[in-house]
Amino acid sequence: MLLPYGSLRFRPRILLLAAAVFAATLWTLLWVGRQSAPRLPNAQTLERDYPLTWKHVQSFNGTGGAWYIPREWIGEGRPEPQTIVEAARMASDAATSKHHRQLAFSNIPLLVHQTSATARVTRWKPDVLPWVEQWLQYAVSPDRSPMAYFFWDDEGILAFMREFESDFLDHFNTLFTPVERADIFRILACKWFGGVYADVDTEPLKHPATWIRSSDLAVWTDEMTGSTYGHQFGQGASSPSDEASSRPVNLLWGLEADTDPQSDVYWRMGYTYPVQLTQWALASAPKHPVLSQFMDGLNAQISEAKKTSFDAAAAEKADPLTRTGPAAVTLATSTWLEKKVGFRWNALTGLKDGGRAKLVSDVLVLPITGFSPGRGKYGNMGSKPVTDPDARLHHHALGSWRRFDLIVEYGKFCRTMFGLCKAWTKVPG
Repeated sequence: MLLPYGSLRFRPRILLLAAAVFAATLWTLLWVGRQSAPRLPNAQTLERDYPLTWKHVQSFNGTGGAWYIPREWIGEGRPEPQTIVEAARMASDAATSKHHRQLAFSNIPLLVHQTSATARVTRWKPDVLPWVEQWLQYAVSPDRSPMAYFFWDDEGILAFMREFESDFLDHFNTLFTPVERADIFRILACKWFGGVYADVDTEPLKHPATWIRSSDLAVWTDEMTGSTYGHQFGQGASSPSDEASSRPVNLLWGLEADTDPQSDVYWRMGYTYPVQLTQWALASAPKHPVLSQFMDGLNAQISEAKKTSFDAAAAEKADPLTRTGPAAVTLATSTWLEKKVGFRWNALTGLKDGGRAKLVSDVLVLPITGFSPGRGKYGNMGSKPVTDPDARLHHHALGSWRRFDLIVEYGKFCRTMFGLCKAWTKVPG
């Protein structure tokens, strides 16, 4: 039921109707949720069903989390790292010096970063266990490109911040919520070490080494401006090699929103931009300037907020989606590409070309199917099934960082169903 936004005459009745329908829907969802609450398996079952997660995470004896580094990356006679920061530095150095330890067609090292408050598997939501197990299977399998794997707990993140971002540490601890700190950390881990970051509720559908294909780098044209982008391979460079020209990608994103910018669909679905990046997964070579652009934007927000006595209490009411989440990384990337090559951001849409990857400068943006396949009929935006060749990773959207808030849920319902409540808060009270 789509009603024109701005119709004042019937708005009170519409809002009452929205409230009534919302109440009925909410009761149904809460009742179903209580019937299907998952139970955590016991330790013996966990060890049997998820042996790699049990061995490399739960039983791992390290400081700051858990990690796995292929033995050949460490080298004979070199001591094992004692902390996760040492381990990540060692693996990053080993991978950035060898092209076969990087994603195809890129300079992105085959490191995987994941994080949660604790590396104790027995405290996790049971749903995430098979997906973490799959990440580890890709890492340790002798039949595939070996990868290093890092599971950062809260202690490891603070140790990382003290060593690499000490000037930002006080703000990190006092002005940001736990979900925002996780948002910031994923950007910084990729900035300093490089690699793939993936939330624990993501399921890898393909080995990251194969995420980038030569067809993803094809030349393409912005039909509005006539500007051409993409990569023209030289003769004999249609597959990964040591030639620098065949490794044009230094940053990899996927889309979570792909809508018509001339419509109101994007804000009705809760997005800030018609074409918006996802942040539950990304991949980068170390020191990419877009990641620095993200931090510059964050520091600018802090400086501006200080003028209005912004503090920890105010931070609790800030919207993490726009401050540190998908909208923030979209703004950082679009700003940098506009400055570097004059890029028109909405040219990334896949609505008119069936959804294709687009390389701009050294930034590759996958279509919505890349990191968000299998979306339902509503809000599909061109998303294809998880079995599609374009699908690299499936986000199961457990939303462990969310907490239920009746006011927020009502605003979402009102926005989606009736095209009202555009400015309604999205942050739990």
